[in-house]
Formats: sequence, structure tokens, C-alpha cells
Amino acid sequence: MIKLTVITVTRNAEKTLERTLKSVQEQTYPYLEHLIVDGASRDGTVELIRKYAQEKVKWVSEPDRGLYDAMNKAIGMASGDWLCFLNAGDAFYTPDTVERMMHSFDPNKPPDILYGETAIVDDKGNFLYMRRLKAPDRLTWKSFKQGMTVCHQAFIVKREPAEPYDLSYRFSSDFDWCIRMMKKAASIHNTRLTLINYLNEGMTTANQKASLKERYRIMAKHYGHISTFFHHIWFVIRAVLK
Repeated sequence: MIKLTVITVTRNAEKTLERTLKSVQEQTYPYLEHLIVDGASRDGTVELIRKYAQEKVKWVSEPDRGLYDAMNKAIGMASGDWLCFLNAGDAFYTPDTVERMMHSFDPNKPPDILYGETAIVDDKGNFLYMRRLKAPDRLTWKSFKQGMTVCHQAFIVKREPAEPYDLSYRFSSDFDWCIRMMKKAASIHNTRLTLINYLNEGMTTANQKASLKERYRIMAKHYGHISTFFHHIWFVIRAVLK
């Protein structure tokens, strides 16, 4: 029995959370818990969580120091063998996604990380397009030199070796975390499945710029300043050519 903990961090997510709650509850895979860490929402988020609360749902609503602090809290609360992070508004691709994912590898040799593809959906859950960055056939920690080639939500990690998110990054700590997890991993498995419906929500311009600056710092830390500089020149050329 391999248990999956699905983690959803929320704050004032009344408008988007229900699709995520429904998706997790509809999964055919039986060994699953849904852990919701809410940052003391002031809208109807907590009432919505209570509506869907059942044996496999654990939740807490209290102040935190932001998204990644809440994620660290959730890692400490999780009881599953694996961790999957779904934001409010995100969902699994189909009701049997987790079951198919868990049957995609040899249970006697479970990998440290599972990954797959991501579909982008609108606020009604309708398919828009596949994520621009396609998951590589073989994923290593060096793959993220090209950017975040696997969406955080489609990046499933064993709980036991999982480290906390670095709170010095406000917007891109998941990018750093994924690289660190891949550096530690003895084996990384491509499920060759579309795993996630990702809600297409744009960042504000200010947050987007701050996120890009953080990603540059993270890439320089892991890959070196020279390599990162020349990769970013290529990113600009590629954008111009497109």
C-alpha cells in the first residue's frame, strides 16, 4: 500500500477551491489523504472545506508566513508516502489519474520522484492547451537549466527525503525545491501521463518580475553564474525568434 498525500495551501480561495476538492475526492485510488492548510481565510473557504470534510481530509486554518511556510507546515503534517501539491483551482487530469500514476512503476522498486505532463485549463475547468514547456523524456536536476520543464503540481516526491522550502524565496521557492529534490533522488520516473489540469491564473506584473529575478538567483546557485547568464541570452533569442 503506497499512500499519497495531496497538499492544498489556501487563502481566500472560495471561488476556486471546490474543483480541487471534488477532483481529489473523485480519485479511484483508495490510499489517499487530502491535507488542506488554510491561512486564516476571511471568505467562505473554511465553510467550503467543512462541506467536503470527510475521513480522508485533514485541514487546519490559522495564520502563516505565506505560501511556502504553509507548504512546510503541510509536509510536517503529512502521513503519506508521497507528496503532491495542488493549488486551489488545480485538479487531477481524470478521476483515475492517481491510480494510473501509482501503477506506472514497479512497486518493489518505487522511484524517489514521479513526474508527468500538465494541461492548462480556464476558470471553468475547460481545456485550453498543453503546458508550453513539455516534460523531458528523462528528467535530471540539470533539466531545469531550460526553465521549470515540469510543473510543480506534476512533480510527486517521496515524503521521507523531502526537505523544507527555502523561505528566503517569496515567489520561486518551488523551483529551488524541485532542483534540490532531484539532486537527492536516486531514481526519477516518467509516468508518461498527463497528470494535472492547471488553472491558468496570471501573476501580477510586479510578482512576475520578482519571480524571474528569484529564478535567476536560484539557477546561478545551482548551475553557476556563467552557465545561467548564457542560458538567459538564449532565452531572449528564442523569445525574439518566436
